[in-house]
Amino acid sequence: MDHEASEWKRTLYIIFLVELVAALGFSFVAPFLPLYVKFLGSRWHLSVEFLSGLVFSSTAFTMMFASPVWGALADRYGRKLMVIRATMGGAVILGLMGLVRSAEELVLLRALQGAITGVLSANSALLAAAVPRERAGYALGMLQVALNAGIALGPLVGGVLADTFGYRLPFFITSAFLALAGVLVIVGVRDDAPRLPRSRQQRLVSEWWAVLRTPGVAVVYGLRFASHLGQSMVRPFLPLLVEVLLVSGQAVATWTGIVASSRALMTSLSATWLGRVGDRVGHRRLAQGAALVLGVAFLLQGMATSVFVLILAQVLVGVALGGFTPALSALLARYTRPGEEGAAYGLDNSMMSAARAVAPLVGATVAMGLGLRWVFVLAGVVYLGVVGTLARALPQE
Repeated sequence: MDHEASEWKRTLYIIFLVELVAALGFSFVAPFLPLYVKFLGSRWHLSVEFLSGLVFSSTAFTMMFASPVWGALADRYGRKLMVIRATMGGAVILGLMGLVRSAEELVLLRALQGAITGVLSANSALLAAAVPRERAGYALGMLQVALNAGIALGPLVGGVLADTFGYRLPFFITSAFLALAGVLVIVGVRDDAPRLPRSRQQRLVSEWWAVLRTPGVAVVYGLRFASHLGQSMVRPFLPLLVEVLLVSGQAVATWTGIVASSRALMTSLSATWLGRVGDRVGHRRLAQGAALVLGVAFLLQGMATSVFVLILAQVLVGVALGGFTPALSALLARYTRPGEEGAAYGLDNSMMSAARAVAPLVGATVAMGLGLRWVFVLAGVVYLGVVGTLARALPQE
């Protein structure tokens, strides 16, 4: 028993490092991608705004279709192999991004990135299979700590590197980080969790359908979609709201960075503790409380009268996401059957990618029709609706 405990804990610590390194690397390059598009220029004389949108949406679009396929293959051939694919494949693609000669080439590689990578879903599936079900909240909470720590630190370091050495260097550093993460997995992780027995292996569509028919799973996917819709629809408009709240209009980028970092930092700090709370009191109950706080916090952002109120609301969002996100992941682990973790988390990542692809369009429509603040109000309403769904639609854990 002691050997089994030390084995899954070692896997958890290594995957924590892998997620931290991957999140740090990917967030190195994300903030200045539109500036890189402008620097590269267009061979086909397309607008910078159009190509900047494609750079972000192309990744989410291809990941939406690729993640379920990779997840189902993980159940057949091993979850460790999928983490290696995501990290090593990302290392090659990000390295190539540092060599592109036009914005169109960058868009193509970003689409390929969405099809090949998906480190978070691969890590989630591996942990869900390796960790005892009663410790899933703690383990997946640790994954959120790593993710948000990387997101909080990466943009600052990446921005300094880009300003000092140019836009290409952060891509090469990210490539090296992802390669290092892949080596860590190859050397340090054992994948002894049960794979899907041959007697239960079906065609991919049939396997996805079997997962979706499991009681509670489809509801969790709907909640995940709603959550990422709420988060992603406000993200493009956060700098605009900061600009409105700063009367002088100065240092908008700095204040936007402070607002965004405060959220990621609080998620990183709260995720492990709240994951343990979920293991004790039940993940559905934790998710309900966190969704209620998220709803109130987004409504507060829509009514904010100063940037300090906005920061306070973002801190609340960060703390609540530290409980809500791993709670949904843990519920998914509880509802799915052993051997189906890859398919389950592949579909889960597909739901998140679909939300990220749709959300900017929803937010832009609301902002143009009703005004900037109503985007944040709508996000709050979405989370309040999640509270009711959690109370009524989910089966007992």
